[in-house]
Order: sequence, then C-alpha cells, then structure tokens
Amino acid sequence: MWTELISELFPEAQFEPPGSDARLGATEGALAQPIPSDLKELLREADGVRGEFDVDVVWSSERIARDNADFRSRPDFADLYDPFGDLIFFGDNGGGDQFAFKADPAEPGVFVWEHETDGRRRVADDLRDYLEKCLTSEDDEWYVEDED
Repeated sequence: MWTELISELFPEAQFEPPGSDARLGATEGALAQPIPSDLKELLREADGVRGEFDVDVVWSSERIARDNADFRSRPDFADLYDPFGDLIFFGDNGGGDQFAFKADPAEPGVFVWEHETDGRRRVADDLRDYLEKCLTSEDDEWYVEDED
C-alpha cells in the first residue's frame, strides 16, 4: 500500500528492503515509545525511502532510533534547543530541517522542526499528507511559513 502510493507520487523513489518486526521492536525499545502505526506499516514495507536528490524522506528504523537518541541526549543540543522528547523524528529535507510525529497521539499530524529557529509546527495532517506534499513539491516551499 505505502510503496504503491509513494511510487505513484514519485516514480523515482528508492526503497530499502522491508523492516522486520524484530528491528521495529528494537526501534520502539530505543525510543521508549511506540512507532506511530502508519509509519510502522510503511517501515514494514520499506525500511527507508529516498526521494529527489537522495533525500531521506523516511528514515530507516535504525536511523530513527539512532537520530532520536542523539537529539534527546546531546548536551550541546540541550543548550541550544527545547527538549525533543515529545517528538519522534522520521525524515528530513536534506538541509537540516527534520520531520516528526508528536509522541502524544492526541496531537496528530506531521510536524517540522526548523533547525535554524527551533520552530516546531504542524505541516501535514498525517503520513499520507506528508508524503503527498513532500514528494510532489518542487522545493521546500510546501512547509515554509509565509513571512508576510
């Protein structure tokens, strides 16, 4: 289902092999929280998706575990940014901005963390909306706020 949707949206997308339940369980253990269900289903089909310019639209489960642990534990990040424990990062734009789900399912949607401002805001209704916007947009304008 997910790989078919992604292929329709961006035929040049590159997929990693499917993620195993053991790998996904290890990722949830590292996060100390569950992977959102839609993301988990996608990772079972393809454990990572690269879009245009080899950007990691959806990270591998291993990278999700590693990068979230890094963001949450780096002392220099603690001095620069608000805590990241409420976010589950899963993709990026290739230039520093990261995409995440909120750990609290009562706050649905996909959020962007803008690395230059530490801004965090909702940019997509769900994983499907994120993929549609991300894979069909010609640039990052789909999530950049107007400064008017």
